[in-house]
Order: sequence, then structure tokens, then C-alpha cells
Amino acid sequence: MINHVIFLFIFVMWILIIIGGGLLVTFTSIISIEGYVTVGPLELYYGSIVKAIIAIILVIIWIYVLIKIKDWMFHKKIKT
Repeated sequence: MINHVIFLFIFVMWILIIIGGGLLVTFTSIISIEGYVTVGPLELYYGSIVKAIIAIILVIIWIYVLIKIKDWMFHKKIKT
């Protein structure tokens, strides 16, 4: 019975990874800092830094969500 919980957790984990990847690509690709910094190669550099920071924050959020789901699923299973 515990195997079903593990497979369910792995399935939920992959769904969150796919959704998170799609959201990351969708939202970070439209970010532009044009006009806020000097024109030229630095603009692309700073834009890449902003996108990388957003990506790291989203990865941390997804890991936190997965940990909470794991704790909820396995704690629920241990109680029964």
C-alpha cells in the first residue's frame, strides 16, 4: 500500500516539474529590462541575471511545495 503513495508522489513531482518549467519559460522569456540600464551588451547581461534569479526563486518554491506534499502524503499514510 505504501508503494502507491510513493508512485503518486513521483507522479505529482513530475507534474509540478513540467508545469513549473512551462511557467518559467513562459514568464521569464518576456522579461526585458530595456531602458533601465545602458544600451548595449550590458542590457542582455543584466536581463540574464534577472531571469536567473527568478528561475532560482521558482525552483526553491517548487522544492518547498514538493517537500510539503511529501510530508503530507507520508504523514497521512503513517497515521493509518
